[in-house]
Amino acid sequence: MANASALPRSTRIITIIAALGFLTLLICGPLLEATLTECLFALALLATTVVFTALATRRPAFALALPTVLFGAILIASTLKFHYLTAPLLAPDLVYFVNRDLFDVATRYPPIMFSLIASVILIPGLLLLVWFLDRPRALFHATAPRRHWMRAIGVLSAAILLIAIDSPAGPFEDVFVKGMWQTMNDKSYVTDFFTSFYQTEIKIPPRASDAAILSWVQPADDNPPVCAPARCDSVMPAKKPQSHPDIVSVLEESTYDPTMLAVCTLPLCKHRMFQPDGRTRAHGTLTVHVWGGGTWTSEFALLTGLDHQIFGDAGLYAPYNLAPRVVHTLPRVLHDAGYRTIAIYPMSGDFINARNAYKFYGFDRFYDGQDYGLSWESSDNDLMQVFDRIYAEEKKTLGDQPLFIMMLTLRQHGPHNAPYAEMPAPYDKPLFPGKWKPKDLDEWMNLNLANYLSRLDGSDAAITHLEKTLLDGDRPTLLFHFGDHQPSFDGAMRELEKIAPKSVSDPNYVTYYMLKTNFKSARDYDYPVLDLSFGGALILDVAGVHKDDFFAANALMRDRCNGFYLNCPNKPVLDAYQNFIFHDLGVLHE
Repeated sequence: MANASALPRSTRIITIIAALGFLTLLICGPLLEATLTECLFALALLATTVVFTALATRRPAFALALPTVLFGAILIASTLKFHYLTAPLLAPDLVYFVNRDLFDVATRYPPIMFSLIASVILIPGLLLLVWFLDRPRALFHATAPRRHWMRAIGVLSAAILLIAIDSPAGPFEDVFVKGMWQTMNDKSYVTDFFTSFYQTEIKIPPRASDAAILSWVQPADDNPPVCAPARCDSVMPAKKPQSHPDIVSVLEESTYDPTMLAVCTLPLCKHRMFQPDGRTRAHGTLTVHVWGGGTWTSEFALLTGLDHQIFGDAGLYAPYNLAPRVVHTLPRVLHDAGYRTIAIYPMSGDFINARNAYKFYGFDRFYDGQDYGLSWESSDNDLMQVFDRIYAEEKKTLGDQPLFIMMLTLRQHGPHNAPYAEMPAPYDKPLFPGKWKPKDLDEWMNLNLANYLSRLDGSDAAITHLEKTLLDGDRPTLLFHFGDHQPSFDGAMRELEKIAPKSVSDPNYVTYYMLKTNFKSARDYDYPVLDLSFGGALILDVAGVHKDDFFAANALMRDRCNGFYLNCPNKPVLDAYQNFIFHDLGVLHE
C-alpha cells in the first residue's frame, strides 16, 4: 500500500473523516442490535462490505464512506419509520412505497421531508466528494499482474461471503427465523432490513396435525338466504321494502373511544358515536392488527376476513401482493347476492395501490377522492357531502337494488400537533393541565389530545348525519363504523394508561366498532372483544345475506372463540379453522 505520508493532504483528511463516520455508525447501528447474534450479523455485513468496496475500488476512504452512508441512511429511515409507524424499514418498502405517495405523507411530517431531501442531496454528494478526494492505491506489495489476480480473487470471495451472510442458509440463519412481532418491535434496524429480503414471501400456515375435528358448515337457520321482508317491515311497515338492506361501512381513520384513556374523564371525552341505542345490534372493543398506521391492512381484514399477520412480513403489503390472490371477499359475496358494491376513497386511488386492490376485492365502482376535491385536509363534513351526492345518484339509478358502500375518513390522520390558536374552544388550550405526570400526560400529549378531540367532534357530527340520512330513510339500512387503529401522537400514545377488557393482551391494538340498523335483526351480538377479521361476516349475519363457505366458517369461528381470532384461547379450534380455510377451502389462489 502507498505510504500514507505520500498521499495528498485532502486524501488523508477525507480518510480520517470517513473513519470517524464509520466508527459512529458502528456505535449507533450494529452494536445496538437487540441480540449478540444480530450484532455479529450486522458487523459481518458491514465489514465485508468495506472489504469488497476497498478491493473493487482501491479507495480505502471510499470503502469506509460507502457503507457508512448507505447503512446510516437505512438506520435513520428505520428510526423515523419506527417512531411514526412503529415498524422498521423493510426492503419491500423501497419497492412499494418509494413513490409519490411517500412525498404526500412526508409533506405532513417535516422531519421525514427533511430527511428525504437531505438523503437525495447528501448521499450522492458525499459519495462523489469522497470518490474524487480519495486516490486509488495499491493494496498489495506485489507485481502488477499478481496484484490484479489477488484483487479479483478478493472481490469474488467478498461477494460470495456477503451473499452467504445475508442468506437464511448461511452462518447467521438464526436471525432469519424470528417472528414478525419480534421484527416489528425489537429495533434491530440493520438486521430487520437485510433479513426482510427473504421474509417478504407470503407464508401460509402449515396444516396442523393436532387440530380439533369440527364441521365448518353452518346450518341454514344460521345462514339465511335473504333478509326476510317481514323482519325488515316490522319496524318500518310504511316504508318500501327491498330484498336486502343497504350497507354502509365507514372506516374511521385513527379513531378510538377516548374514554378508554384513564386520564380522559372530562365530559368532552364522551361522544355519541360510541354510545349504543335502540338501533344498535353489536358494538364494543375491536381488536385491530396495526398501531399508528397501516390503514390498508385494516381494510384488508374487514374485506377478506383475514389477518395480514398470518402471512408473515409479506402481509404488510396486502394491497400489492395479497389482494390479487384472495378468493373470498365481502364485496364479492354481496355482489353475488344482488348488491352494487362501491368504494368512496378520500385520497388518490394511486395511494398504496388502492384502486387496483379494491378491484381485486370485488368492488363494482371506485370513487377517487381527488375527483371530488378531497385531500389530506378534508374534513369529515367534506366527505359527507361527497357521500350524499354519490349515494343519491346511485340510489336514483339502482331503484330497489341494494347498495354496499365502503368509505374511509381521513381527517384524524396524524400529525395531531396543530397549535392551540388554530383550534376552536375549548380545544384552544391545554385540557388536562393538572394531570401532567411522567409517562402520563405532558404538554406534548395535551396538544395531541386537544387536536384529536377537536377533530373527533367532526367525526361525531358526520356519523350523526349518516344515521339520520340512512337509518331515518325509507330503505332498510345497516351502518357499520369502526376505528382502523389508534393514532401515534408521534409515539407518545403508547405511554398513556388505557382501560380495556382484561382479555386484551395489548391495549394499544384495540379501537371500537358500532353496528346499527333500522330493522330488527335475527339476533344481537355481544362479544368481550371482536377481532376486525370477523367484521365482514358480522355484517352479513345482521343484514341477513347468505354467506359463502368462507364467511360461514368465519362466523362459526367468531362464535366458537367468542370474538377472538389468532389469540383464540382454544388453539385446537384455531388450528382446525386455519386448516379448513387455507388447506381445504383454499382462500388464496396462485
